[in-house]
Amino acid sequence: MDLDTTKTQVLSDTQISLSRSIIAIGAFDGVHRGHQALISAAVNEARTDKVPSVVWTFDPPPKVVFGRVPQLCTLEEKLARITRLGADYIVVAFFNRHYAAKSAKSFLDDLGRCNPSSIHVGQDFRFGHKQSGEVGDLASCFNVNIATPVNCDAGEPVSSTRIRALRAAGRQTEADSLQGAFDKVSQFTGRLLTEDLRFKETTQ
Repeated sequence: MDLDTTKTQVLSDTQISLSRSIIAIGAFDGVHRGHQALISAAVNEARTDKVPSVVWTFDPPPKVVFGRVPQLCTLEEKLARITRLGADYIVVAFFNRHYAAKSAKSFLDDLGRCNPSSIHVGQDFRFGHKQSGEVGDLASCFNVNIATPVNCDAGEPVSSTRIRALRAAGRQTEADSLQGAFDKVSQFTGRLLTEDLRFKETTQ
C-alpha cells in the first residue's frame, strides 16, 4: 500500500486483506468526540509503525437494525467524518439479521485477514451471534487497546446515547458539541478524500 495516498479507500468486509494493519472497530454512530479519540489513536499508531490504518464499522449500526435507537448520522456523513481523521481504509460491514447471526469466531477470522498488530475498541465492545464475543475473546487472539472514555463538561462519558437524549430534549447545541463540529465544507472535503470501492473488484 502507498502510505502517501490522500484518499481513504472504503471496502466491504469481504474485500479487505492486508499483510499488516492497525484496526479501530466500532459502530461509530455519529463519530462523536469519544469515537474520534479512539480512531485517532489507531491512526496515529499506524503512522508511527508505518502500516495501514483500518476503521472497521457496521452499517446500519446494530442498535438501529434491532429497532432500539434512531440513527445519528447517515453512512455518507460517517464515512466523511472518519476520512477526515486520516484512516487509510474504512471497512463497512453490511449489518442485518443474517450478519448478526455470524459466530464470534467468524468475525475474528475476518479480522485476521488484515493481520492486525493491534486493535482499538471501546471497553463495552461485543461481537458475534447474540453478542457472545467480548473484549477478552478479542484479546486472546490479538493485541487489544481499550479506549479511555472522553468525558463531557458535566464529567459523564461522551456517548451516542447521551447525544440522542440531548437532541430529544431540544438541546441541539450541547449535542452538536459532543458530536463535534461538521459543516457542509467538512462534508464536501471528506467526500473528496474518500474512494468508495465496495461495489468494484479490488485486489489488496
